[in-house]
Amino acid sequence: MFTQRALNGSYGTSELARAGRSAVPYRVRHWRRRAPPSRAAASATVTSGQALGLSTVYRAVSIRTTAARQLSIDVHRGGTIIDSPAIIRRPDVDSSLPVFIERTVVSLNLTGNAFWRIRRNSIGQVVTLEALNPHDVQIDVTASGRVTGYGYQGQALGVEDVKHLARLRVPGTPYGLGPIQAAQAELRGAIDLRDYAANWIASGDVPSGILRSDQQLTPEQATDVRTRWETTRGGKRGVAVLGSGMSYTPIFLSPADAQFIESQNFTTTQIARLFGVPASLMLASTEGAPTTYQNVAQDWLGFVRFGLMEDLSEIEDALTDLLPRGQFARFNLEVLLRSDTTTRYATYKVALEAGFMTVAEVRAIENLPPLAGAPTADPQGAAAA
Repeated sequence: MFTQRALNGSYGTSELARAGRSAVPYRVRHWRRRAPPSRAAASATVTSGQALGLSTVYRAVSIRTTAARQLSIDVHRGGTIIDSPAIIRRPDVDSSLPVFIERTVVSLNLTGNAFWRIRRNSIGQVVTLEALNPHDVQIDVTASGRVTGYGYQGQALGVEDVKHLARLRVPGTPYGLGPIQAAQAELRGAIDLRDYAANWIASGDVPSGILRSDQQLTPEQATDVRTRWETTRGGKRGVAVLGSGMSYTPIFLSPADAQFIESQNFTTTQIARLFGVPASLMLASTEGAPTTYQNVAQDWLGFVRFGLMEDLSEIEDALTDLLPRGQFARFNLEVLLRSDTTTRYATYKVALEAGFMTVAEVRAIENLPPLAGAPTADPQGAAAA
């Protein structure tokens, strides 16, 4: 039994105790052959909970999840859309389809893995799916790497009882590699930067000002001057009285310096790249790249095709495997790829004038009812016939 969280050191103390009860009974002899991680490596590991504490990571995961849960799923057979079975309309009887998709996408982005518990009826048909907590799932493999089962909260489940979805499949491990697991150094740096910026002023690393003298002072005299300054009104509010040759210069930090704005913007760009989310959707400005409507539209299109589809295609393939042979599950991406109203109407105008679309077809795409007495065929086409 390979227990990923125990191997990569991402368990906390309480989680190790819990994992010890549920994970150890499953083929312990396999994963114990691997050398455990060093204590230094374990202490530096960024867990999914710590990563979500970064506003940029939360935003990136939220964007991917929000985009995915808006989509409906169609079932195709022989190039035709057919009525979706109940397992597609509502995979989990205890939650809606958007919630089921949300849990799956969150699991994939936080851990690189998602697991569905499959339940069947007496004749072997899939009747319901349950998105499991990926942190509580262990994969049982043989020495050759073949998956033979799963462990979940003390239960032994067969390969037919669990559907495993993964992000990046790395040879040599049954687990997928997610963005948080792949970019530990970057995320640790982002957490350290956030904590350092938060404690910058409170920790007193920056003095409030400098007392200068045009005379040579001994260490004892310097200490005495500072003490008298801090204990009198001069170190607080009111009028300060300085001795001969003494002057005080306050130190001011700009808001940008105090909050490390430049560094945080760079971190936001790094995390946006890590999760495949455009910087414009992360509400981050990219230096040297003006933001225009065309740029944002292209960013959104690239995000759907080369970012979000990593999660969607994995879900599509997993659902297709559970459908009868010859049926395929596909997300309907129309809601994400749909352009703005002005652009759509301009496109319809070209299509109508060219004669390869009718008014009825345009209204159907826009979810509008047909016009009474409107022709259903193109007049030009009818005349040519």
